[in-house]
Amino acid sequence: MLVKPDRTADYEAVIAALTRVMGTAPPEVRARAGGWKVFKAQEPDAKGNAVYVHFLATPDAAVDYRPSVVLERLMGTLPEAELVKYRDALAAPPTRLSLALLADLSLAPVAKR
Repeated sequence: MLVKPDRTADYEAVIAALTRVMGTAPPEVRARAGGWKVFKAQEPDAKGNAVYVHFLATPDAAVDYRPSVVLERLMGTLPEAELVKYRDALAAPPTRLSLALLADLSLAPVAKR
């Protein structure tokens, strides 16, 4: 996710709310989160936007993992003011990447000496 540099607090507030809600969610909901982790890049992108990466180790293809969608489903409703802040914080639409392992270099053979 690319977030406007002056709106990172708004975006991070939504992630904090998501963390709180997921902590009280039923076990089956937490299981579908598949090891969901959110990383913040230490450097901005070329346009100065903050970069956040959402990583799901085992995502369910049928689940929409956008934070606003998950919050709304778990809370029943997402306060309009929070939704507007979240939407306005995004510098670009979310991008979903499905990754296929090319190589696991931690398993690469090491030559004996």
